[in-house]
Amino acid sequence: MSKAIKKTGKPAAKKEDKAVTIEGKKLQLTNLQKLYWEEEKITKGDVIDYYSKIYRYIIPYLKDRPQSMKRNPNGIKDEGFFQKDMRGEAPEWADTIELYSESANKHIDYFLCNNKASLIYMANLGCIEINPWNSRTKSLDNPDYIIMDIDPSEKNSFDDVIEVAKAVKTVLDKAGAAAFLKTSGASGMHVYVPLGAKYDYDHARAFAELVAHLTVELLPNLTTTERSLSKRPKNKLYVDYLQNRKGQTLASAYSLRPRPGATVSTPLEWKELKKGLHPSKFTIQTIFKRLDAKGDIFKPVLGKGVDMRKCLKNLGA
Repeated sequence: MSKAIKKTGKPAAKKEDKAVTIEGKKLQLTNLQKLYWEEEKITKGDVIDYYSKIYRYIIPYLKDRPQSMKRNPNGIKDEGFFQKDMRGEAPEWADTIELYSESANKHIDYFLCNNKASLIYMANLGCIEINPWNSRTKSLDNPDYIIMDIDPSEKNSFDDVIEVAKAVKTVLDKAGAAAFLKTSGASGMHVYVPLGAKYDYDHARAFAELVAHLTVELLPNLTTTERSLSKRPKNKLYVDYLQNRKGQTLASAYSLRPRPGATVSTPLEWKELKKGLHPSKFTIQTIFKRLDAKGDIFKPVLGKGVDMRKCLKNLGA
């Protein structure tokens, strides 16, 4: 792992800035009163406080995973930007890993969120949402899970999303594969299948593609595997299996999303999938009461994983 030190002068501290020490690591938190959600009156400081409180729940899904940092330093009305290369910017105590980036056509230093200070550092950069890789540094070519991303089109309701999630579960049940569910925190849902880093990305994507096509066979009038928005019918949900590629990222479980209401990507129990359920129910205000009641129901996603060969045999593949 490589480490880099940011060599810039210290700006004059503002009243809304704050110096903190987290587990011996010093951070300067800035612009804490900046409104990130104007209507909800939620500030950057509230986001930092959220990640401080959610840390013990979110860290298992972040540790040792390269981060594709989506930064919204001006709040949710700002489109924001992705930053992957932290060379020359990450604090000296932070972990990074040098990897080749095809999009940048060079080696870059990816940030690793391995401790609480690193998570708060990311939040201070304006990372409202947290986007880790599907694989860890010790097994970068082998994802820990498969993700089925259920992405609604313009004319779909969330009840449609629920119906498709249930269809994906039907296919995975036939395969004998464990499946775990979370809201995306936006308009869709994510279904995870634990792999335990036993298979490479090519095998994971091929299995996900089969699940996607079998889901479309179950719901041909509601689903599609057509990625192009211009070619996709406006009343069909996209069953996306292409998230299962090295370097692809989605919002982590328990990640905030830069959406109205300050929604959180929240793990669900399958029995909760009932008509009328909506992702707006799961927010920065409600998540901790839910965690107090249910704990982290997403933990098995990081378990030993399914036997893909058995699953393929069960599906007749």
